[in-house]
Amino acid sequence: MNIILLGPPGVGKGTVASKLKEKLSFPHISTGDMLRENTANKTELGVEAKNFMDKGILVPDEVVIDMMKERLQRDDCKKGFILDGFPRTINQADQIGEVVKIDKVVNLQLDDDNIVKRLSRRRLCKKCGAGYHLDYIKPKKENKCDKCDTELYQREDDKPEAIKKRLEVYREQTVPLINYYKEKGFLVGVDGSGTPSEVLELAFKAVSY
Repeated sequence: MNIILLGPPGVGKGTVASKLKEKLSFPHISTGDMLRENTANKTELGVEAKNFMDKGILVPDEVVIDMMKERLQRDDCKKGFILDGFPRTINQADQIGEVVKIDKVVNLQLDDDNIVKRLSRRRLCKKCGAGYHLDYIKPKKENKCDKCDTELYQREDDKPEAIKKRLEVYREQTVPLINYYKEKGFLVGVDGSGTPSEVLELAFKAVSY
């Protein structure tokens, strides 16, 4: 089964994808990981992408799509895969739809107030980069990393005003994509307001029928 995960920042796509990967034994493929792999391995597409990234320019659609097409043709994707953060545009969806069949598009849903609250509670370790959440993954000592006892901090991206801007960009990009897959009959909505385990259970049910 070939699955796409959609949803706004902070809804838990990465967490759901990693848990579905364990349950279904499908590869979890994110655009970021794919770009890092290609640039690290200095593939032809990786070198091309790095040229853009080094200049601070977004990697063009054509390069990302070609990378994704190559990734989805590998043996580990034969039984299925989970896409996280791709496609982002109708063009990307059309291009990928030409080379693989998409079975389910799981749209994780959460209102803006809850997203702002959830993301603004995230913290990172200044030294080792370990991630925490003040509601779901609490540090044992207040504002200190469990691994190295270093002070935790809040990313600029996780402050309320920045989150609201990220949500605006998400809507502009992704709402057309949601409608695109809805018209094709692939879209399944999942309530993302519960605990990580509750959302995972709903997502698993969504891809199991």
